[in-house]
Amino acid sequence: MPHHAMARLRELLPPPLCGGDSVDWQEIERTTRLTFPADYREFVELYGGGEIDEYLSVSTPPVPGSAYGDLLDRIDPALADSEDLSALLPEGVLPPLLPFANVGSGDVAFWLCEGAPDDWRVAIFRRQTPYGMNRWTVFDGGMASFCVAVLTGEANPLSEQLSTESRHEFVSWRRLQGLV
Repeated sequence: MPHHAMARLRELLPPPLCGGDSVDWQEIERTTRLTFPADYREFVELYGGGEIDEYLSVSTPPVPGSAYGDLLDRIDPALADSEDLSALLPEGVLPPLLPFANVGSGDVAFWLCEGAPDDWRVAIFRRQTPYGMNRWTVFDGGMASFCVAVLTGEANPLSEQLSTESRHEFVSWRRLQGLV
């Protein structure tokens, strides 16, 4: 059954005609001991790795030929300013983080890997913020809900806001590499 936020995302952001990426999720879970959220798995199957509006790049597990298949290389990143993120979380406890998307300006979206995968929230690190502002924002929702909120303007956690006026486009890695 499709994830409810994915249904809304498909309305806002048509999947590419070339389709998404095929990933052996059981093998990924076996080798990494990570189970990914259902909305993310559905996103990868429909869209694959690539860019939303030539701005927000979404990573996937390894896919032959894809420059966006670097998700597993990014596990357990070394972070500066993680104390600022801890201050936004209950009891100040920082769970493991896994980055799944980034933008050209240096912003990064992470999962807060706490609890069941479908309950993982999103934390956004903004590289560019006014002096004295916390670089971190915690979004109370998963990956697909985060994408919907950014595309509709309901949330503006990134350094630059995406246009909410125009039609949105997902460009797959295949198209970026001239394969389709």
